[in-house]
Amino acid sequence: MIIRKAMDAMTYKGISFRKELLIDQLFSLHYFEYMSTFSFPGESHNFWEFVCVDKGEVTIGAGDQIYTLKKGDIAFHEPNEFHWVKANGSIAPNLIVISFSSKSPIMNFFRKKILRTDDFARSLLARIITEAGNFLEGRLDDPYQTVLRPKSSQPPASGQLIQLYLEELMIYFYRKYSDLSTPAEEKPDKPDKTMKENIDTEVFNRVVAYLGQHLSGRVTIETICKDNLIGRSQLQKIFSKKSGLGIIEYFSNMKIEAAKELIRTEQMNFTQISEKLGYTSIHYFSRQFKKVTGMTPSEYASSIKAMADRSHRPQPDQDSE
Repeated sequence: MIIRKAMDAMTYKGISFRKELLIDQLFSLHYFEYMSTFSFPGESHNFWEFVCVDKGEVTIGAGDQIYTLKKGDIAFHEPNEFHWVKANGSIAPNLIVISFSSKSPIMNFFRKKILRTDDFARSLLARIITEAGNFLEGRLDDPYQTVLRPKSSQPPASGQLIQLYLEELMIYFYRKYSDLSTPAEEKPDKPDKTMKENIDTEVFNRVVAYLGQHLSGRVTIETICKDNLIGRSQLQKIFSKKSGLGIIEYFSNMKIEAAKELIRTEQMNFTQISEKLGYTSIHYFSRQFKKVTGMTPSEYASSIKAMADRSHRPQPDQDSE
């Protein structure tokens, strides 16, 4: 009774979270694959923008300064800063360009900054690009898109996730690079072992989900890497470690598992299943199916029917023996 009275007398008081960095609006979100001769003459606007080199090399102008950005570099343009970008004439670059508004004091840190991305930052950028595909109308490589439009149908809280990932990215950079007591060359670029494992798992799950969305088509390692912002060697290492298979072999197995499920439903014939899963011919589909399962599609279907027939067959009455 005494304990109960003490518990009844307890009161709780919550705390409110203070948003130290808030991104108010999103103005552009692009992933560009430019020609080696690309050149953008420049612009200025009253909101923030950053450009991140995912592949290749570019030269940029920021105010009266000129810089060369290589793969992994990210440059921030403060509001009203005139900026331009051009390829170097020999390397075709891939760029992530995102612009947004924020009045948070922390953003002052990013004025005139060129930083390096690491695995964690690239993972956040990949999440942003992936979620943008779910959330925004149009193509992410349209340089003339000046008005963003949400899709009429989108996953729950998709826009909010883009905002949260962007805020997390900026906070991560601020925490990593604003500690002036540690020289920049001594700041670790690699996450610790636990964080690396978490990143690898997140990348693996994201790519598997991506492959699941593309079962009806053909994908290459190059398109997987581009669409998921990951290097070829890193992708292969992660899939070898997590599944023991190469990425294309894993994708082939996913297709066959989908084919087996379609065969079991008995709603499509083999030609229709082959076409639905993006195989070039019924013969190629049959060869791949046998390679993975050890049976042709017909043999698999027959084995399922035989098993089903056996399961529905009346069992002998053992008591009558």
